[in-house]
Amino acid sequence: MKQTFRYDQTSCRLQLEGLPDVSVGHSGAVIGILTGWSLQWTGRPELEGRKEHLMALMQVVLPYARQLISGVDRPVGGADLPVEIRGKSGGGHRLQLRSSQPDTPPLEVVLDAAELADLVRVLDQVRLDGRVTLRWEVPEPQPLRTRELLERVPLRRRLAAPLGGVVVLAVSAGLGWLVPPPAPLKPVAPDERAAPAAANEATVASPP
Repeated sequence: MKQTFRYDQTSCRLQLEGLPDVSVGHSGAVIGILTGWSLQWTGRPELEGRKEHLMALMQVVLPYARQLISGVDRPVGGADLPVEIRGKSGGGHRLQLRSSQPDTPPLEVVLDAAELADLVRVLDQVRLDGRVTLRWEVPEPQPLRTRELLERVPLRRRLAAPLGGVVVLAVSAGLGWLVPPPAPLKPVAPDERAAPAAANEATVASPP
């Protein structure tokens, strides 16, 4: 029997249609074979396709959302893939979907932060739904690159330590200029050295 599951959020609805896979013992409200899906947007064209198209959407949107949570805005996908998403200058996210049909121009959808969050939620609901036994090949989270880790630290904090060292060095040098140099020693003439010695000898030689 055909099964239909719906996953709703404020700005979109994802609907799956499929059948239980009786070859592995499925029965009842289970989708083991996906026959189609559709994604309805508020005020946008409806998307539909096969399992590989939905998986391609997951493989791009979910890693992109994880990067944003980590403070990294890096595009995911590419010109040779059916789905690509990247940040949009001025705010928002540009999602581009390429059809497998020849002579069909790609569809571009601009999402704001709330719409992207809704899309991530419905994709996660499908992926984690125990009634859908399909295997979704979503890539594992990857560690951030060294440069991206550095860019997560605000520029002010990154410059604080070196600038602090420069300030301390400058203050130390300034204090050094404020301390007066020691007075130079006055040279003593040879006759001036002999006079105190003679006076000492006369003092020792005189009777008490």
